[in-house]
Amino acid sequence: MSKEFYGNGKLLLTGEYAILDGAKGLALPTAFGQYLKVRQGTQNHMCWKSIDEHGKVWFDAEINSTNLQLISTSDNEIAEPLLNILKEAQKLNSDFLAQNERNLNIEARITFPRNWGLGTSSTLIANIAAWANINPYKLLEASFGGSGYDIACATHNTAITYIRNGHKPHVQEVDFNPDFADQLFFVYLNQKQNSRDAIKRYRTLTIHKEQLITKINALTDAILNCENLGEFEMLLNKHEALLADTLGLPTIKNSLFPDYTNTIKSLGAWGGDFILATGKKTAMDYFRNKGYYTILPYTKMIL
Repeated sequence: MSKEFYGNGKLLLTGEYAILDGAKGLALPTAFGQYLKVRQGTQNHMCWKSIDEHGKVWFDAEINSTNLQLISTSDNEIAEPLLNILKEAQKLNSDFLAQNERNLNIEARITFPRNWGLGTSSTLIANIAAWANINPYKLLEASFGGSGYDIACATHNTAITYIRNGHKPHVQEVDFNPDFADQLFFVYLNQKQNSRDAIKRYRTLTIHKEQLITKINALTDAILNCENLGEFEMLLNKHEALLADTLGLPTIKNSLFPDYTNTIKSLGAWGGDFILATGKKTAMDYFRNKGYYTILPYTKMIL
C-alpha cells in the first residue's frame, strides 16, 4: 500500500479577522505546500516523520495504531495535537486506520520553512482529511479551529474567494492574475505570528460586525476587479485603515515602515509572517537595508 496527498499553503489578501464572522476574503494558494506519504511498514505500529524543506526530520513519533496512544516522540508538544487530529479523523470515519492500515510509515514533508506561516497545520489537516476520506472543515473544527480559508487554499489551485459557512463554506475560484504582478512582493517579517492568540484578541473587541463585513466584502470585490496598480494600492490602503481602526492597532506600515514610499498590506494575523509590498524590484532594497532578507516575488510565491 502506498498513498500520497498534497495540500497548498495559503496567504489571505483580504478579510483578515473579519473572515471569522462571514466576511468575503480573497485567498491565494501558494506554490509551497506539504506532502503526506503513507506506506505499509514492517513494524507493529505507526512511524511518523515530519520533514522540513531541506529533507531533515524535525519531528518524529511512534504511535500505537490500535488505540492512537503515543509510544515515543521527539517532541510531546507537537505529538499531542497530531494525535488529536488522528483521533478526531477516526471519529469522523470509523474505518480510518482499520486493521489493515495499522503498520504504517508516514512522512509529512513541507516545502517551505515552518516559520513562514504558510500553513504547516492546515495543509496537514487537509491531507489527513483526504487520507481519511472525511470533510476537512469538520476535522479543522474538531482540532485547531479557525475560519477554514486555509483548508480551502490547500485544496484549490487558483485564487479563491471564501465565505465561512459552517462545514460547507462558500468557495469560489476566481481569476486573479494582475498585470502588475511584477510589482508585488512578499516580505517576511522575521517572526511567526500565533494566529490563535490573535483570534482570541479579536474576539474580545466590541465591533459592529455587519458594518465591517459589508465594507470588507466591497473592498474584496473591488480588488478583484481593479485594473491597475494605483487603484490596487488605494484599495489596499483602505483595507489597512479599516482594520487598523477596527483593531485599535497601527498598520504595519505606520509601526515598522512609515517612510516606505509604496503600499504595504498585512496578510492574515497582524504583526508577523508575511506582508505584501508594492513597488519595483529595486524598491525591495528598502527592506533588505532594514534586515528583512526573505523577499519573494508574487510569481514565485503564488500558484
